[in-house]
Amino acid sequence: MSEFDLVIFDCDGVLIDSEIISARMLVAELARLGLTIDLPYVERHFLGRSYPVVMETIRREFGLDLPPDFETQYREALLAAFQSELKVVPHVHEVLTRIAVPFCVATSSSPRRVEMSLKLAGLTDLVGDRVFTSTMVARGKPAPDLFLHAAATMGAAPARTLVIEDSLTGLRAGLAAGMTVWRFVGGSHLGPQAPEEPEDARPHRRLVSFAEFFQIAPGLGRQAA
Repeated sequence: MSEFDLVIFDCDGVLIDSEIISARMLVAELARLGLTIDLPYVERHFLGRSYPVVMETIRREFGLDLPPDFETQYREALLAAFQSELKVVPHVHEVLTRIAVPFCVATSSSPRRVEMSLKLAGLTDLVGDRVFTSTMVARGKPAPDLFLHAAATMGAAPARTLVIEDSLTGLRAGLAAGMTVWRFVGGSHLGPQAPEEPEDARPHRRLVSFAEFFQIAPGLGRQAA
């Protein structure tokens, strides 16, 4: 028997190796407007947050009034980059195929972006319609609303739910929801040497590779016939 009734996966940086693409694209687009930020800044302040929150942070922190068409141009450029560069995280397909408890995806990405991402990564059939986005709740991550909404819809108690996240924002959301939280550090934007998390975003454990998923929690996997 598993100690969990539900596993919630973040999408970007967990199921798909997309965060490094998004970060580089945002840094480049902002540089064209004269704002210089680096990848570590993006990782600390923007990863795991919805686009409107990121844009509001840029306006507030840097006083940069973004052109009206910035969002559209950025989104289109990012989706075009995904077409040629996006890859599924190693061993994710095997995990989603073998997992023995219900699972879903909860992401800050827009519905269009997550739909396209899952399709490009070959995960659409495995995930199905079990996708929850920040557009469904009043407050996105780091508030717990999205994870609580996903768990309620899936019929699982927060205390019996496992969250797999990569960003500090997502870790805070999962912890605030009262769920068990593992931080996946196997994406190109992090790695096993990622700095220790601050006290308010400390996961229950780190997951370096999805190859270890069922070694850590054997009760989550279907047993071989």
